[in-house]
Formats: sequence, C-alpha cells, structure tokens
Amino acid sequence: MGVITFRRLGRADFPLLGRWLAESHVARWWNHEFTAAAVERDFGDTVDGVEPNEDHLVLLDGRPIGLIQCCRYADYPEDIEELAPLLAVPDHAVSIDYLIGDPSLIGRGVGTAMIVRFVEEIWRTKPEASCIIVPVSAANPASWKALLSAGFRLVARGELEPDNPIDDPLHEILRLDRPVS
Repeated sequence: MGVITFRRLGRADFPLLGRWLAESHVARWWNHEFTAAAVERDFGDTVDGVEPNEDHLVLLDGRPIGLIQCCRYADYPEDIEELAPLLAVPDHAVSIDYLIGDPSLIGRGVGTAMIVRFVEEIWRTKPEASCIIVPVSAANPASWKALLSAGFRLVARGELEPDNPIDDPLHEILRLDRPVS
C-alpha cells in the first residue's frame, strides 16, 4: 500500500482541506462548510494551538490523502456528558475522527491502515492515553467497520446528536484499550 505518515495541519493545507470537505463522500458524513472562511474558522484555532485538539494531515508515500484528528475527552466535558447514558468514559480517554479526501482511495483498506498507524502514534506520543473511544453514525458502516478492522471493539450502541441532521441518531461506539506491555 505504501508508507503512511502524519504531519500537523497548517494553514497552507486549508485549500486542500476545503476541497476534501466538498467531496461528496466526505460532505455526507462531515456535513461541514468548505469555504475558505469556514475552514479558517473551524481549523484555525487548532493550527494556532488555541483549540486543544490535534489535526493531522495523512500522507501516503508523502502525498496528502486525508485528515485525522485526535482530542482528549477531558478537554470536551460536553462529549463525556453526552456519552454518559451509554458508557463511562475513563480518565485519559481520547477520541479520533478521520476522513480520506482522495476519492480514488475509498474502499481500498486505506482508512483501516491510517487508523492503525495513527493509533500507534497515539500510544507512542500520549503515554497518558488509556483508551480510544470513537462514536460513529450507525448509518456509516464503512467508518465503523474500518475501526473494527483496526482492532477496535463495539462497546455500546445508542442515540447521540448526529453530525449530519439527515441521519438517525443511532451510533456505534467503538473502543480500543492501550496494550498492556
């Protein structure tokens, strides 16, 4: 498949990110504005270090192909509160979100491969991270099946506010615990 690496998202990447957010396969699930102003508004604070999450460009053999985000649940107590009726979020839990921007790479195992590689990065760079918990719309089987293929397990199902208002609120919630050394 090639070598998957990551680098922090920068403002120079915003035009590319805007194009990806406009792609139908991304827009369906991210439901995100893709104008230059919207990308700046929604990703600028992370680039500046004001927002506590991390946005990384996914590179395949050095070529940008997608985006992967990581955040600590502790930084977003509203997310812990929303998940509380479905499962307890452990201390030091993190979450990820991701997209493949290049439509020619959809359905080829790239999503699973980038998740596996990014999980390795999380374990390496965030020694405090106890687990990764990812809620995914039940209507997006490609996403939650990529997580299952990457070693996550289904730990809960339930209703959460969908990213896209056209979706049913049913979500699959997947978890991967830090390996015991």
